[in-house]
Amino acid sequence: MPGVESTKLGVMKALIADWSRGDVEGALSHMTDDIVWHYAAGVAPPIKGKAKARTFLENFKSQITAVDWRIFDFAENGDRLFVEGVDEHKTTSGTVIATPYAGVLEFRDDKISAWRDYVDVSVMEAQRAGTAATPWVKDLTSRAAL
Repeated sequence: MPGVESTKLGVMKALIADWSRGDVEGALSHMTDDIVWHYAAGVAPPIKGKAKARTFLENFKSQITAVDWRIFDFAENGDRLFVEGVDEHKTTSGTVIATPYAGVLEFRDDKISAWRDYVDVSVMEAQRAGTAATPWVKDLTSRAAL
């Protein structure tokens, strides 16, 4: 129904808001204790469990000063939320990194129980090394957010 936000998208937006404020515990509150999180699916092994997710987020938080994580589009199918967006953040050295991604989140009782982010890590690493984002990455990441 137009104008009505899904519960799943609402959970995702709440998690993004918590993370953008640097609230690790708030972000974790949207995940089940047994979360399986592929933060770079196909590239790195998944994080299993909320305790390991906390460690990951606290470590990442220590490396960044600002977050502008945006969702461009979404779809739902049963207990799954599919999202397309950009993970944009500023490192403690002042480098802005904007990485387009797609994610699949599975829900149990209005909490995220599984999460798979599909991202080209080389795009992130190139920007971290000081290479400017390509024009096509800029096109992908400059769209209007929901």
